[in-house]
Amino acid sequence: MPLWLNENNVRALLPMRDLIDTMERTLAAFSAGAVAQPVRSVIEVAEHAFYGSMPALIRTPGAMGAKLVTVFGSNTSKGLPTHLATIVLLDPETGALLAVMDGRYITEARTAAVSAVSARVLARPEASVLAIIGSGVQAHSHLEALPMVREFREIRCWSPTRERLNEFVKHNPQVSAAETVPQAVEGADVVALVTASTTPVIRDEWIKPGAHVIGVGACRPTQREIDPALIARSRLIVDSRAAALKESGDVLLAIEEGYFDESHIVAELGQVVAEPAGGRVTADQVTVFKSLGLACEDVAAADLVYRRACESGKGAQLA
Repeated sequence: MPLWLNENNVRALLPMRDLIDTMERTLAAFSAGAVAQPVRSVIEVAEHAFYGSMPALIRTPGAMGAKLVTVFGSNTSKGLPTHLATIVLLDPETGALLAVMDGRYITEARTAAVSAVSARVLARPEASVLAIIGSGVQAHSHLEALPMVREFREIRCWSPTRERLNEFVKHNPQVSAAETVPQAVEGADVVALVTASTTPVIRDEWIKPGAHVIGVGACRPTQREIDPALIARSRLIVDSRAAALKESGDVLLAIEEGYFDESHIVAELGQVVAEPAGGRVTADQVTVFKSLGLACEDVAAADLVYRRACESGKGAQLA
């Protein structure tokens, strides 16, 4: 019988280190053509409210399913997460329902795990200073994931919400609070943008040569969080070329403004995983990874959770 797995079940069955490795394999499979998935379908429910459908089939190893995700900016005032999701996992051989599980934590964790994959293959090996811009859910997950692939001697954070920044630093004493964005990113080797901003939060001149910049916000064509001049001088890596040219305002608006054309996308992250020489070329080069989130990432994470639930007896059977 199919399983129901709540967020507590998912958390217990999805350690970050294992998830990073799973995301690395999944990204490589996606870019190698071993995944079938469309660019996500999005319905605008209201201003700052979206509903997305994200199906995927991973051919090897076989996994199939879909994530239904909502992003409602107004949820903050209601005490609810802005991002909510449900994942349905299906048997790729029969189409039968295997599991229904909460997808909120999977979305949070797999996003950070993919960022960690990008840092593993694109950040300089000696990277030692991390800047996190934002102090919400993704700041917490990135703080967990990124130090697993690089040894940071200094971690800084800036947030537009001072109260939330203070709370973040209080609960993570290894992090220091920055008064401004320039102060946070000055000399940083890895910069993680985990904001809800719809306009750029970093400027080109603030980023040092050799830095690796990760952008996980701004997932709509009208939104951006990175200075287009910075992207123009960087090697630009995306999770999906097709998705970036449909969904990413950081890419689409810069093309529209004449900063570069589609050929400026050097590679997908999965291609760099498979062939690292396609990523960073020189030590002083700035690399930018623009993450939008892929359905296959959610399905691969859900499949890992399901297999471990079957082994451990966790979850509730659905009648």
